[in-house]
Amino acid sequence: MQALPPDGKVRCKALWISDVHLGSVHSKAEQLLQFLDRVECERLYLVGDIVDVWAMQRRVHWPEAHTRVLRRILKFSRHGTEVIYIPGNHDQNFREFCGSEFGAVHIRKEVIHETGQGYRLLVTHGDELDFAVRYSRLNRFIGDIAYDLLMAVNRRVNQVREALGKPYWSLAKWVKVNVSQAEAAIRAYQHAAVNLVRDRGLDGIICGHLHYPLLREIEGVLYCNDGDWVESCTALVEDHAGALHLLRGVAHPEQPLELVFADDRFPLTADPLPAPASA
Repeated sequence: MQALPPDGKVRCKALWISDVHLGSVHSKAEQLLQFLDRVECERLYLVGDIVDVWAMQRRVHWPEAHTRVLRRILKFSRHGTEVIYIPGNHDQNFREFCGSEFGAVHIRKEVIHETGQGYRLLVTHGDELDFAVRYSRLNRFIGDIAYDLLMAVNRRVNQVREALGKPYWSLAKWVKVNVSQAEAAIRAYQHAAVNLVRDRGLDGIICGHLHYPLLREIEGVLYCNDGDWVESCTALVEDHAGALHLLRGVAHPEQPLELVFADDRFPLTADPLPAPASA
């Protein structure tokens, strides 16, 4: 696992972030601000659930840090970074504006991104793949409530751990890794994503939605999930050589962000892709 210098800049061709959930008490906006202050990119993809409209229908939580995240994103667009916003299910209200431009921000339903090594990747939030885990609208609503309860318990557990001098621990991540039904649902979702891009003749997919960061080749297709800024504090980057990497920061709200390349367990980072075969 390779750490970046404490004051080092992340300079990349493209950056993907999703599932920030601004407007929700669970959003780690402060960590995201620390990250964005250390990034220089040519293109920024906002891969859905940036603003949590669903959460704000129940309870609005909007501290100054959430406003600063939006201002920082707009600053990117004003200083030469191409910003592409792909709404997700929690900010689906903005999907009616797909195809429009708001200043220098392009709103799109999905995008095909071609890496510097010639790979064509579908960029989409990923909620359209919920059918693979038999999600109905009611299931998603109940799931959101259960997730909120899980995150509330997670906060209490980590308050106790902090008092005991122990590091941050993610209950939600533990559930996804250790509960068999959750693991099976994640795998079903990943295979649905692989089938989608294979049917469209693409080389891979970049999505969010699951809050489960991963970079892996599955059945000859590259599956990339950029994670979230609720639990994992992860982002996907393409370097100037065309290779993809996951970057992860600490998830505790009181700790300064230390960026590291993700290790080989959770999430998995892939070696740089080989050059595609010539036609």
